[in-house]
Amino acid sequence: MHLDPAPGGRGTILGVRAQPGARRVGANGVWNGMLKVGVGAPPEDGRANEELLRALAAMLGVRAGDLELLSGARSRTKRIRIELEPGDCAARIERALSGTRADPGGGGTDR
Repeated sequence: MHLDPAPGGRGTILGVRAQPGARRVGANGVWNGMLKVGVGAPPEDGRANEELLRALAAMLGVRAGDLELLSGARSRTKRIRIELEPGDCAARIERALSGTRADPGGGGTDR
């Protein structure tokens, strides 16, 4: 999966492939170098985007306000800025993909 540092060195840019109306909600692997995330909401009136940002925030252990949809509001392919350093962001995504929950405090134990 490809993560880019955000301009100005503040945060990480993550490519996401959204799956609105998904039966399996949450991180569903990697697709073309992007994190696949299933959301239950349909792609109507921005509901899927809102649910996607909430799901990512919970998965990464950050506040929803620490994420910003940069592009792809009307597409399944999105770019999201996350207020985490790229290395920390990658580690939290790996934990989510392996089925363990990211520690919101940033510490914790690895299994």
